[in-house]
Amino acid sequence: MKVSGVHHAYRRKPVLRGVDLSLERGVLAGVVGENGAGKSTLLRILSGELRPDRGVVTHRGQIGSCPQQAVLNPALTGRQHLNLFRSAYRLPGLGRAEELVDVLGFGDCLDGLVGELSGGTRQKLNLTLALMHDPDVLLLDEPYQGFDWETYLRFWDLTGQLRDEGRSVLVVSHLAPDVERLDELWHLADGVLHAGKRVAA
Repeated sequence: MKVSGVHHAYRRKPVLRGVDLSLERGVLAGVVGENGAGKSTLLRILSGELRPDRGVVTHRGQIGSCPQQAVLNPALTGRQHLNLFRSAYRLPGLGRAEELVDVLGFGDCLDGLVGELSGGTRQKLNLTLALMHDPDVLLLDEPYQGFDWETYLRFWDLTGQLRDEGRSVLVVSHLAPDVERLDELWHLADGVLHAGKRVAA
């Protein structure tokens, strides 16, 4: 994924002022910034959900996006969500989804209504839906909100495995995540994404 000169404003208030970013294959990267810095806006643009006012975003392959606020129907079960997304992605089955459910450890919650699940379990479902079609680029906005410690560690094991498989993963957070797990880390401030810093070999 390559981002060149991306600008965006809300009601003439600039949020992004010329963001440049290059995310290579097989890279686990992070973007940090204070609340209101424009991180979620940037991810919406990268995923194609929002058009920038100016600038270009190019990418190869499929994108998986896990927004900070899970877009789930509280009246449906987790399993019904998996089947809906299977149809949307035109997948032959739920094999990959079931693997992810097992890795994240919420199989016993799949038949409960989403509206009755804990925030952490909803986030596990949110992440599974973003990954079940095996995207080439994964965009994650505060992905571990509500996770317990064990799930947090499983999350990093999973993203590391995706990186090792040659996929590109971008984790966005208001706090610096475990930087030793990242290949690159950028800081979004004043609408500009500051030059990437290599944090791992």
